[in-house]
Amino acid sequence: MRNILITGGAGFIGSHVVRLFVKKYSDYHIINLDALTYAGNLENLRDIENRLNYTFIKGDICNYDLVKNIFQEYKIEAVIHLAAESHVDRSIKDPFSFAKTNILGTLSLLQAAKNYWKSNLNNKLFYHISTDEVYGTLGNSGFFTENTAYDPHSPYSASKASSDHFVRAFYDTYNLPIIVSNCSNNYGSYQFPEKLIPLFINNICNNKPLPVYGNGENVRDWLYVEDHAKAIDLIFHKGKIGDTYAIGGCNEWRNIDLVKVLIKTVDKLLGRTEGTSEKLITFIKDRAGHDYRYAIDATKLKDELGWKPSLQFEEGIEKTVQWYLKNRDWVDNVTSGDYLNYYKEMYK
Repeated sequence: MRNILITGGAGFIGSHVVRLFVKKYSDYHIINLDALTYAGNLENLRDIENRLNYTFIKGDICNYDLVKNIFQEYKIEAVIHLAAESHVDRSIKDPFSFAKTNILGTLSLLQAAKNYWKSNLNNKLFYHISTDEVYGTLGNSGFFTENTAYDPHSPYSASKASSDHFVRAFYDTYNLPIIVSNCSNNYGSYQFPEKLIPLFINNICNNKPLPVYGNGENVRDWLYVEDHAKAIDLIFHKGKIGDTYAIGGCNEWRNIDLVKVLIKTVDKLLGRTEGTSEKLITFIKDRAGHDYRYAIDATKLKDELGWKPSLQFEEGIEKTVQWYLKNRDWVDNVTSGDYLNYYKEMYK
């Protein structure tokens, strides 16, 4: 079996990638390394936890001895690196945690891969998942591409930019076979409800305020998480070593317009008069260093590997809202912290 280490596989995007690989590739052994911080939840993977080609390991990517031992014990041949601190607001309050996990954790993995693969780099791959936020901000026009200069504005994006540079440095210095992809904002099931879409779905359901930064004019490109997982699958198998791929949803929305779509969708599915919850919109002081607009040109990924998003935004949003409404227990467990009990029960 091909042994593949996926880091952060109990998180939002990571759990979708783990599920896809475990179900699709029976000849792959997927080793999921996750520290199970607040955003990592093993309940995200209940449907595949007993598969013979899946192993979960609780651990911190910053623990180099642990990572080194995993490479040796499981004979790791490839890495899909998703583990990261990812919430901008948290990075503003605690930049040290982001520097530790996103930079030093990535370096720990790179060093372990370099040392373990040094005698034979054939069929090896270190695939690093990053963000479009490393590119900074756009005005009313233009798009991020694989060649856009880095210009991070938050501690989060600065830490991810640094990790990207380390990955490419290991390619240039040690010939480590790497690929990097930078994606736009993801949405979908199993996302921790501090992020905009699940937070607002939950708040609308509970008639709580919907805090919108500034005037709500900031623009984001939204990518359905299952489409992102499919893109990762494609890049992992067919991407060119040393290359970068931009993954975008081709769905630009102003924050205020996105909030109104969420309100309309949740109100409709709850049997309320559409728009009833608009009274919950609360404009708050803008975030420090708040980037105005993100937008990705995914032409390279489409032309070279044949990928394109499968869903239009309104369809993806309705599927997402329906999932959160049907899985209120998951939301309640996550917001209360009870999801941690599942790990204790499963792994005494």
